[in-house]
Amino acid sequence: MKKENKLQPAIFYDVGGTHKADTCENLKAAKARGELFHSAYAHGCYPGVKMPTKMLPELSVACVWDANKDQSWGLPTHRNEGIEFGYLTRGKLDFIVEGVPYKLKAGDLTITRPWQPHQVGNPLISASRMHWLILDVNVRRPNDPWKWPSWINFAPHDLQKLTQLLSYNEQVVWQGNNNIETGFEKIAEYIQKAGNPESIQTRLQLYINELFLEVFEMLQVQNIKLNANLSSARRSVEMFLTGLTEHVDYPWTLENMAKHCNLGRSRFAHYCKRITNMTAAEYLNHCRIEKAKKLLSNGHQMNMLDVAMTCGFESSQYFATVFKKKTGQSPTEYRSGV
Repeated sequence: MKKENKLQPAIFYDVGGTHKADTCENLKAAKARGELFHSAYAHGCYPGVKMPTKMLPELSVACVWDANKDQSWGLPTHRNEGIEFGYLTRGKLDFIVEGVPYKLKAGDLTITRPWQPHQVGNPLISASRMHWLILDVNVRRPNDPWKWPSWINFAPHDLQKLTQLLSYNEQVVWQGNNNIETGFEKIAEYIQKAGNPESIQTRLQLYINELFLEVFEMLQVQNIKLNANLSSARRSVEMFLTGLTEHVDYPWTLENMAKHCNLGRSRFAHYCKRITNMTAAEYLNHCRIEKAKKLLSNGHQMNMLDVAMTCGFESSQYFATVFKKKTGQSPTEYRSGV
């Protein structure tokens, strides 16, 4: 995702700041060029017929594309502000989640959580008919509580079980079935009418509930090994610390590190110490020095001030002090191999 240096009103949090969800610009352009058929009902910046603000507000988008030839575009790595369900009814498709490639075939169901970066196409999209639906359940991190919309008509105990099935495992690709495929196609049939969205709201709402019920029943028979740690505060901190190495230039404080994990300062500090055996400040300096070492040894001709700024230090003097304390050498000595 594109890194922003200033915090903005949150749509999606990660270590680089707050980010807008994917806007599917490549898909919009391909549709405008006539490269594929695409139909959707959508909120916000997603392409498609816009639903009224109060119509199923948690439904970010319900979409189908039908590409009868290999495409000249793909969807680069992105995250969504909701949980995304995808279904490939025809063709094949490259799908990459958290760096792991999958070769989707007809009949595959995909489930990606908001914190899972994913890419469609490698880098381009193959001839395919793909359905996807994104539902915002107000989670951005694994430890956020799920808030299902009131129009998802599950019994409370079933909704609790569905939440566990979706949050206590992070498997991405599942073998679908005829009922799930029928559910996606019924939704596609109605959004393709592209009339007044409110005129089909009841039926769209019904079909989404039916689809979720089919997914729920499919997951229940999969013998899934549930792992509550996947939705724990520790998991959120682990993800944050893993990504921190790529965003060391941000002016981090203990408070805003904790905020990005939706935790208080003391709980974040506790998990950071447990995971790294360092305080948050020590680990941040460790990441900054590791990045500086790479810049100094990879033939970069950056001056020391630029290296310091790139690695998040306020001055070249402070950078040199911390660097020597950590490595036993000055940055200049390290670069020259002394």
